[in-house]
Amino acid sequence: MKYCLALMAIVLVSLAPSLSQAQNQALCGKRSSVVAGLENKYSETPVSIGLATNGAVIEIFASQQGSFTIMITTPSGHSCLIAAGNNWESLKPKLSEFKS
Repeated sequence: MKYCLALMAIVLVSLAPSLSQAQNQALCGKRSSVVAGLENKYSETPVSIGLATNGAVIEIFASQQGSFTIMITTPSGHSCLIAAGNNWESLKPKLSEFKS
């Protein structure tokens, strides 16, 4: 559990500049519209999902070509893209890393 919390903290700190930039560029909207745009424009579909302590949902979308997008959705359904890039690679977690 400590490993997961530390990893999430590192991810959030590294994404802070992207979040600010995304908000300035208005990459936000209704979740259904944002998801449709990711699928139609980039062929990205959900590959990971998690629930933040504040109730927001964090999702990672990726395509077979390696593009990816990280999106956050508030409990009210408002979604914002917070990071995007290329060369996405899925890793198989070791079960022993998640045991407490």
